[in-house]
Amino acid sequence: MGPYGMKPTRQLHDLARAWLDNITRGSTIRILTIEREYGSGAAEIARKLADRLGWKLWDQLLTDEIAHHMECDPDQIEKHGERIDPLYYRLLKSFLRGSFEGNLNAPQMQMADAEGIRRVAEQLVMAAADEGNAVIVGRGSAYYLRDRSDSFHVFVYAPFEERVRRLQQEGKSEQEAIKLAETVDCDRAEFIKQYFGIEWPARHFFHLMINSTMGDTAVVQMVLDGVSAIQNN
Repeated sequence: MGPYGMKPTRQLHDLARAWLDNITRGSTIRILTIEREYGSGAAEIARKLADRLGWKLWDQLLTDEIAHHMECDPDQIEKHGERIDPLYYRLLKSFLRGSFEGNLNAPQMQMADAEGIRRVAEQLVMAAADEGNAVIVGRGSAYYLRDRSDSFHVFVYAPFEERVRRLQQEGKSEQEAIKLAETVDCDRAEFIKQYFGIEWPARHFFHLMINSTMGDTAVVQMVLDGVSAIQNN
């Protein structure tokens, strides 16, 4: 059984950490992946990182490209949307969504083929990585790119109350913000487990896990310092 199917034991953690150290030591980093808890502010942090580095940001753009490559008719999908399995649709949204619910194009997806969507996402993530100079947010990117020595993987998290506060700042009501903070990551974890075979977020595959309550400026600088440390090691 591969690393995605193994239980997160201490031995696995140590092996994965050694693996990360080996593949990134002295490497030139051309890819940043940002996995995150919903509402942690990772989208803005990713945008600021992309700006600082002058790299391309793959966040909502990635979901848009998935929709485009599926070549589906949004009107027809909307008409038949009531027949989509509610649980599957919810899990799919959790996988595709960026940090801003309003930008989600999930209704445009070909709902009947989850594996097809996953394959398209993987192809696009790999293409973005091959292009390089990319900041990629979520969509399984940290797991797809786990073997690349030119990638640096970050997980952004925040306390529940802080995530609710951020979501309210984006225009959500308090009730809606609480519900999203409670459910989105659970749905995301279930989708990742079902289609990737791993326990989200699989912490041992990240170079850096950071609390966004430190402030965006501090988080961005710590990520850049981490990348620099890997490259200069």
